[in-house]
Amino acid sequence: MDEFASRIEALEHRWMRSWMHRDRNQMKSLAVRDFIFLLGSTKAAILDRASWLEAATTRFRCIGYRFDEVYVRRHGGVAVFATQMKLEAKVDGYDWSGPTWVMDLWQRSSVKRQWRIVERTLSRPDEDAKMTEAIRSMQLWR
Repeated sequence: MDEFASRIEALEHRWMRSWMHRDRNQMKSLAVRDFIFLLGSTKAAILDRASWLEAATTRFRCIGYRFDEVYVRRHGGVAVFATQMKLEAKVDGYDWSGPTWVMDLWQRSSVKRQWRIVERTLSRPDEDAKMTEAIRSMQLWR
């Protein structure tokens, strides 16, 4: 793995650990203002930054994770991170653990030259309609 890929993977681990520890300030500092969380499932659901920060620190809990083989690709000031991940998570107390595909988009800011997450797409073979409705119920703009 090259130096750039290692840097992005390290940011991913910071992001995941901040989710596990429910560290809103750390997640906020790593995410751009228009960050989007997209659940790719039978029915998709989306959270904006404010909704994600609230959900990730209260109702959508990450207990543990493990990345499989990591893919990182740079496109100028944008980077793509993708991996299959073993996720241990709960949504409103409902166990939502299992294999998950994650794809994150990172962007380098023009002022401070720091990498920040723009979008996370989390998907898995999931026929459970409860998950989509649970994510939608976390949307603060509703």
